[in-house]
Amino acid sequence: MTRPFPDPATRNPVILPDGTAHAGTVFLKAAIDHPRMEIGDYSYASAHHPPEDWAACLAPYLYPHSPERLRIGRFCQIADGVRFITASANHRRDGFSTFPFAIFDGGFHEGRPSMPGPGPDTVIGHDVWLGSGATVLPGARIGDGVIIGAGAVVGGTIPPYAIVTGNPGAVKRFRFDAEIIESLCAIAWWDWPVEAILAHEAAICGGDVAALHRAAAEVRGHP
Repeated sequence: MTRPFPDPATRNPVILPDGTAHAGTVFLKAAIDHPRMEIGDYSYASAHHPPEDWAACLAPYLYPHSPERLRIGRFCQIADGVRFITASANHRRDGFSTFPFAIFDGGFHEGRPSMPGPGPDTVIGHDVWLGSGATVLPGARIGDGVIIGAGAVVGGTIPPYAIVTGNPGAVKRFRFDAEIIESLCAIAWWDWPVEAILAHEAAICGGDVAALHRAAAEVRGHP
């Protein structure tokens, strides 16, 4: 019998056959309390060996005092070993030395010349799948519906519904043609109430864009 879909505030939403919660899968919004991370509902991460601190595991260079943010949309899927290397990991690379002298004598907050300036936010769209061991570089902007292959190292701007593989990560192909991608971004099913999403699961997970358009019209109350 199907159980009720878990609330996004549930820390461990996967229930095993013996009735216990799977410790290695978490809804990130429930598992992370970090002032520089913004995480959408139902985005989850999995780990073979669950960390005590999911924020530090996923984004080890994002500190509470970091100027940048890591923003993750709704319904993202983050596999074991994924790392977000945020801008606070950077060193200066525009001068003769990259060495961060200031961090060793308490000068981190003083604007010392060995420290880089604030870097950009890292932004992950909605319904993004990040494969095992993928690395997302500082300031990356990953579009909705992107698939990032296992072990890929990804930076820059990735357009919606691209498939990215390799190091350096490159767009291998797009999941759908341009017209369908435009439709999917406009429909934005991830913004629907979860009850509507579950009611139209077949349309969302299928390949019939007309059926998804009909579902969207129903959700929005237009025949």
